[in-house]
Amino acid sequence: MSLPDFAGQPVKQVTVGAVEYTLLGTAHVSPKSLEAVKAAIDSGLYDTVAVELDANRHRQLTEPDALYRLDIFQIIRDDKIGLVAANLSLAAYQRRLADQLGIEPGAELKAASTEAVERGLRLELIDRDAGITLKRTWAKLGFFRRAQLAAGLGVSLISSDDIGEAEIEQLKQGDLLESSFGEFAKQTPQLFESIIAERDRYMAAKLLTLQGASSVRRVLAVVGAGHLAGLAQALQDADNRNPEILTALDAVPAGSNIPWFTLLLVAFLGLGFAWGFQQGGLALAGTLLLQWILITGTGGLIGCLAARGHWLSCLAAFVASPLTPLHPALSSGMVSAYVEAKMHKPTYEDLLRLKDDTTEIAGWWKNRFARILVNFILTNTGTALAVWAAGAALLLKVG
Repeated sequence: MSLPDFAGQPVKQVTVGAVEYTLLGTAHVSPKSLEAVKAAIDSGLYDTVAVELDANRHRQLTEPDALYRLDIFQIIRDDKIGLVAANLSLAAYQRRLADQLGIEPGAELKAASTEAVERGLRLELIDRDAGITLKRTWAKLGFFRRAQLAAGLGVSLISSDDIGEAEIEQLKQGDLLESSFGEFAKQTPQLFESIIAERDRYMAAKLLTLQGASSVRRVLAVVGAGHLAGLAQALQDADNRNPEILTALDAVPAGSNIPWFTLLLVAFLGLGFAWGFQQGGLALAGTLLLQWILITGTGGLIGCLAARGHWLSCLAAFVASPLTPLHPALSSGMVSAYVEAKMHKPTYEDLLRLKDDTTEIAGWWKNRFARILVNFILTNTGTALAVWAAGAALLLKVG
């Protein structure tokens, strides 16, 4: 078939069976990519449009008010605060790009989705859920790499500084999610595997499921330019025609069901208190217990205070911090954030301002919804640091 004018954007064609796939590589911050997508769909050559989006990201682009239906209490109960905070940070990064460059990141994906529906074409969302990608990435990293990732993501995404030319050029050639992690993505093979290589295979597998549809003959796949070569290769890999590949790539590694850290901590404290009882009876054992309570409680309290929590949230953090490290399914941040949500319940106006407020560091404290997320993170951080400090103090006593 004669290809339309793609405004100089990179294109690859792959034919598998009876289906012709046109892979259009776009830059998520380029007006030319937007023009290329519209021209391709206007050509009338395609019966199916596939886009590098999952259902949640598609909803965020096409239904801006979806954010206003968030239930903070459900988020806390489902232990999804960290994921929501990460998604908000990514959204803040995109908003900064939009303000700086004058174009909404992913505008070409939104246009492809909207115009496909308006023209009655089949629309396929082929990307993996971003939450699953983040979870799979997190599961592959060790403790220090996780700390680097969390710190780097937090600093780079809530910074109010202009985004550098190097980052913008990387976005024009690569992937929005990869660029969000900056230099860390280049230095960490596990991150590249989860964010780029796995998604190439996942999107290829989704596209190959269209082989059985009689109405599908010509597919326009709109993806970031960084996926173009990998996706073209993955489409020709027979292994990706197995539908089980999608199940495998959607699975989040469960890790060990045995809470080793909690068990070791309980054993460590038990032995320490037993030693104290043996050496000095109830008086010394009680002193060691009080030391544990004061150090861990103070750590959680400081974290909650740093989040400008309500005094009841701070009290909850102080009470919960000595106890929650001994329970694998609870955290002091969950307890404190829940109380904070009760005391300073987010309003509809907070949700309306959420996207704007979270583009600046101060906004995370100003917005009630965002401040609950900050409360969760800082209270947990304070407690975690205090647990190590309390453990070291106990060792000094025993020594």
